[in-house]
Amino acid sequence: MNTSVLPHVLPLPEAIDSPLEVYPFREGRVELVTRIGSRDQKLWQDCLKGHFFDSRFYELLERTMSGQFEHYYLILRDPEGHTRSIQPFFVIPQDLIVALPDWIRRAVNVVRRLWPNFLILRMLMVGCSLGDGSLVVREHRRTPWHMALLHQVLPKLGRKLRVSLVIFKDFPRNSRPQLVCLRPNGYVRMPSIPCTSLDLNFSCFEDYMKKSLSHATRKNLRRKFRDAERIGRFDMEMVTDLEPFIDEIYPLYLQVFERSKMRFEILTRDYLRQLGRDFPERARFFLWRHHGRIVAFNTCLEHEGILRDCYMGMEYPLALEAHLYFVTIRDVFEWGMQNGIKTYLSGPLNYEPKLHLHMKLVAHDVYVRHLSNLFNPAFKVIAPLMGPTRHDPLLRKFRNFHEIL
Repeated sequence: MNTSVLPHVLPLPEAIDSPLEVYPFREGRVELVTRIGSRDQKLWQDCLKGHFFDSRFYELLERTMSGQFEHYYLILRDPEGHTRSIQPFFVIPQDLIVALPDWIRRAVNVVRRLWPNFLILRMLMVGCSLGDGSLVVREHRRTPWHMALLHQVLPKLGRKLRVSLVIFKDFPRNSRPQLVCLRPNGYVRMPSIPCTSLDLNFSCFEDYMKKSLSHATRKNLRRKFRDAERIGRFDMEMVTDLEPFIDEIYPLYLQVFERSKMRFEILTRDYLRQLGRDFPERARFFLWRHHGRIVAFNTCLEHEGILRDCYMGMEYPLALEAHLYFVTIRDVFEWGMQNGIKTYLSGPLNYEPKLHLHMKLVAHDVYVRHLSNLFNPAFKVIAPLMGPTRHDPLLRKFRNFHEIL
């Protein structure tokens, strides 16, 4: 871990199986580690078996994204010393205004001329740095025990790691029954930035347009596709390893990243290079070539009939002239329909085209509290006003908007 980038990171233990800290409680003890040791590897793998982001994904993040996150794990042991669950978390400095309207960001930036770190807080986030949050408990009956220990250890841990906020990040809507205990313990639940999904129960893209889209949307899409055809052919190829193409695709990813108003993590070359090698049975990478040159790509993972679209890159200004976003969507949908994909799951943001394509919002929650018991009551009132979904009027136009609240 790069301690020059992350000055507050705890010192590494002398041995890989040695904890950084041990917190004893009546119900058991919690050990803080930076790696899952050999003693707990099997349980760790079993707990995440079948998850979209299984144990391999966390190991990938440790290797390739450590310069942006401090990754840790909590080993939860019962009074007899047996490991019963493992909870991943990470620490990151986060800009609280990243999802707020431009006029608020401009006002805050004026203050930052004198106070550079104004509204940039160091946070402890329970969950996965690049994926959905989950409680990593093998036995469902252990969940209340797991949560009771987390409730006791997180304030102590937060003070040790010098964070201001503790957040349960991006937990799916169906986790609410397990996390309802957080609210009496000082947390406020807010909708996270939602993903979107579409059921691909159609014979082809043309069938999807006829059955799902309005006449105006179909007409608009066909015009966009004609514009693309006039510019030239865009040939799609699906591969499972990006290593041979990394020098071509990474600049395309950076172009999309630089155009985004809401920036969080930035993927590394190593992450994209190793994703396919760590997930050979799930990785689905789509490349589009124009006159033999790669001009767009999508990184996707396939699991149990779901195709999850994670990140993309495009060449500008060609992407705007040829409506490449819609070309890529058409081709990925068509590929999914012909290859047994039941559901397409897209990442957050860029909601306007997704609205017209009749996608549904996929609800995720964040639970947040300030570590100061004195300030937290006021923070619970302020936090929802800064929530990322509050200031996007497009979200309210989705038919299932109520589900994310």
